[in-house]
Amino acid sequence: MCGEPLLRSHSPMASPFSVLSPVPLTSLVLLLIISQVAPSVPQWPLQRIPVVLPQMIEDRPAPNFQADARLDVISPCDPECHKKAPPPSYWDLRSILSYETLHSNGRLTETAVGIYGYTARPQTTQAAPSRRKRQIFGHDSRFSIVGQDYLLNYPFSAAVKLSTGCSGTLVGDRHVLTAAHCVHDGKNYVKGAQKLRVGFLKPKQRDNTATNETNDHRPPTEKMKFQWIRAKRTHVPKGWIKGNANDIGMDYDYALLELKKAHKRRHMKLGVSPPSKQLPGRRVQFSGYDNDRPGQLVYRFCRAGEETSDLLYQHCDAQPGASGSGVYARMWDRRKRRWERKVIGVFSGHQWVDRDGAAQDFNVAVRVTPLKWLLNAPSRAQADTTGG
Repeated sequence: MCGEPLLRSHSPMASPFSVLSPVPLTSLVLLLIISQVAPSVPQWPLQRIPVVLPQMIEDRPAPNFQADARLDVISPCDPECHKKAPPPSYWDLRSILSYETLHSNGRLTETAVGIYGYTARPQTTQAAPSRRKRQIFGHDSRFSIVGQDYLLNYPFSAAVKLSTGCSGTLVGDRHVLTAAHCVHDGKNYVKGAQKLRVGFLKPKQRDNTATNETNDHRPPTEKMKFQWIRAKRTHVPKGWIKGNANDIGMDYDYALLELKKAHKRRHMKLGVSPPSKQLPGRRVQFSGYDNDRPGQLVYRFCRAGEETSDLLYQHCDAQPGASGSGVYARMWDRRKRRWERKVIGVFSGHQWVDRDGAAQDFNVAVRVTPLKWLLNAPSRAQADTTGG
């Protein structure tokens, strides 16, 4: 598949004992060390994951569901602005990673969390590469996925559509990862959030009547439809709710949905987002339901660009409707000794930034960090404890 690394076979290295002159022992040791330090394939990093545990749950006033669902995001903070922001303190993080839960009966609760095993690290910055300013960067490089053989099989089968117009990704037997702005505008829950549904593409019942009458032996055209499952609970981090009007909110534009019943499809695992330079070909990829191609699943891959500790900027072609898609990479899992796709971010969408009075736009994904990796604990049962 385009955008995914292929494990190529390499010609075997000549035996050091086949040469006429002896090879010093130190050279062999050095060769062994280099082969261990510099693997030939990109690998998922192994790192310690802090523990985020719910501590107290309180009822909150019922929401009014008056906000309009939005498929784009507005922020006054550009990449340099995000990089210059001081990292949150431990107590800030406890507040930011606490979350609201909207229940299907309209009840709203807030869960405070505790963080254990976390050591704050200074925020790193990188030189900013050149940016582009369009949702479609030159030639439209998106691919519409057609045919049941692809749509109904992993990884494309893990992409879902939300009834509010966004996309999402299956990350558990009952869990869907999406963007927070798809269900909450930062102040209120959007219209339709209480009766939120998640759509799964499935084939329509074929009608062969016309084919039999005309004695036409051509196979009937494959048509797909959405099968919908209601969301039982919607979890939104307080970092989004408290911060949508200021700089920090964009870092927490993610939400986790719990379905009323299991979907019975293969889901993607979560992985901590590695630095973009460690990604295969420095590329990311995702599939979603762009609204300019109704009813079609659209796949794309592109080179990752600038990044902050919480955001990943990239040049993937996308249109409204794709926001909420899980951004993933395919890397080698050294423990399982196989290639694995893992979700490393959530496509937040096309962010418009007011820079010196002029509007500029970026395609942005919210990175899955060690603190976000458990997504505030509701999906703990689906977690892989290595984080990578």
